[in-house]
Amino acid sequence: MIARNGQRWLEAAARRVSRRRFEAAPRADSTLRRLEELCESLRPFGSARVLLVREAPAGLFRGIVGASGSVRGAPHCLVMVGAEDAAAEVGYVGEAAVLEATALGLGTCWVGGLFSREKADSLAALGPAERAFAVSPLGRATADNELEERLMSAVARSRSRKPLSVIAPGSGEWPAWARAGVEAARLAPSALNRQPWRFSMEGGTVLVAADSDRDTYRIPKRLDCGIAMLHFELGARGAGVPGAWRDAAGRVAAFVPASR
Repeated sequence: MIARNGQRWLEAAARRVSRRRFEAAPRADSTLRRLEELCESLRPFGSARVLLVREAPAGLFRGIVGASGSVRGAPHCLVMVGAEDAAAEVGYVGEAAVLEATALGLGTCWVGGLFSREKADSLAALGPAERAFAVSPLGRATADNELEERLMSAVARSRSRKPLSVIAPGSGEWPAWARAGVEAARLAPSALNRQPWRFSMEGGTVLVAADSDRDTYRIPKRLDCGIAMLHFELGARGAGVPGAWRDAAGRVAAFVPASR
């Protein structure tokens, strides 16, 4: 999947911003079908999946009416689902769907807290060990708020992104592909921009862990780490080094280059 879409998703990651105001009109069926087909095939881990819902139900997105952070008018949505212990995997596949939506010209916004879990769970037809971790509105973002939202996102990215010395200490001495990976990971979205991922390198393998075991905002930090994992992999692949994620004792995951 990444081999086929990696460059498109890497470019989408560089330009994606969170959108919260949408035109109510549904998008073209051909566009939705392309995204739907990708969601149906996004099962690299088996324990995580993404569902495209063509009619976002009323009351799915919560928040103060009229508040700048509330979601309004989205005709469609994505629901990110997985096993209770698969938050990182859910983040990874959810971000793949979000980046594909961006590449198709659709607006999105990760929502991990202010949504109705009951409605999301019912939309996803959960298995016995699954739950909905997050949702995203989906559709054509309105033009009237576009400049404001893009300016806010640009300011947040330029002023609030943690430096590599924090998220990847010592990365200045890493191989070029690994540095490209952590640079891409800096662009990953996270709950209230907390950026909890921490990267390290051991013997040619890159490890990712959360900055602490304490979750905040009732959203698993491992979910954010999974989003950053996809960004890292896209950056590394863009620099010519594909690889795969493996379990890592005491960490979220380990990226093993294909050449090793």
